[in-house]
Amino acid sequence: MPHPLCATFHTVRDLLRYAVTRFNQAELAFGHGTTNAYDEAAYLLLHTLHLPLDLLDPFLDARLTDEETTTVLGVIERRATERVPAAYITHEAWMHGVRFYVDERVIVPRSFIGELLQDGLQPYVEDPELVGAVLELCTGSGCLAVLAAHAFPNADIDAVDLSSPALEVATRNVHEHGLDERISLFQGDLFAPLPERRYDVIVTNPPYVNAESMQTLPAEYRHEPEMALAGGADGMDIVRRIIGEARRWLTDEGVLVVEIGNERANVEAAFGGLDLVWLPTSAGDDNVFLIQAEDLPG
Repeated sequence: MPHPLCATFHTVRDLLRYAVTRFNQAELAFGHGTTNAYDEAAYLLLHTLHLPLDLLDPFLDARLTDEETTTVLGVIERRATERVPAAYITHEAWMHGVRFYVDERVIVPRSFIGELLQDGLQPYVEDPELVGAVLELCTGSGCLAVLAAHAFPNADIDAVDLSSPALEVATRNVHEHGLDERISLFQGDLFAPLPERRYDVIVTNPPYVNAESMQTLPAEYRHEPEMALAGGADGMDIVRRIIGEARRWLTDEGVLVVEIGNERANVEAAFGGLDLVWLPTSAGDDNVFLIQAEDLPG
């Protein structure tokens, strides 16, 4: 049946305006790929109508069928009332021009490590083509493992996650990107399931949200798996374990790269004695740090 409001909306422009208003009225939280109501509305409309995601203007005055309008209004209402991230509605997330499949089994990919991998972690990795082995811990959807395979073209990639459902999503992404021969997925607790070997690079976007912040997360973030977000009282429970064990898994010239979101103060309180290198990203220099193997404990 056509939506009762079908007679009210005729064009993409009409629905875009309505979606922005609806999202602002609902006081939605953003941060899963977009940062504001307009960009979120434009993305959802273009995706739902099977239009190119980078071409809105040519279609703004295109008239819609009742069926199209009904479908778009359903998507708008779901986003506004259920507060579900857009990526879970469309089952896709984009990182630096690369598309990944996502659903509620994984957090929505948004790691700043992805942009650092575009340059192959240079200058901290002298020559990306000489990197032979990379490890990603807490891989989730497998997005960083895929981006690492592109950044280090001659490397084998191992990726680990504790969640079997998350690894089902990672398996799909690895296969869709044609990387089954280069990326090996392991289910288990951090380093535990891995065979003995040394890595040139270890990257991780682990659970790091502190307990107080977990209590105030917007509804959108509560749709994501809690185990992929919660990092204990100060957010550093998993980070401590990674730093404590990483040295024995790295080559002598290897590097560990860790994303910690807004937890820099807790990182410095926990690891102030270590030589941390804070890496510049589009969000500033407080979100990702690097440690050389020789500076790690143990």
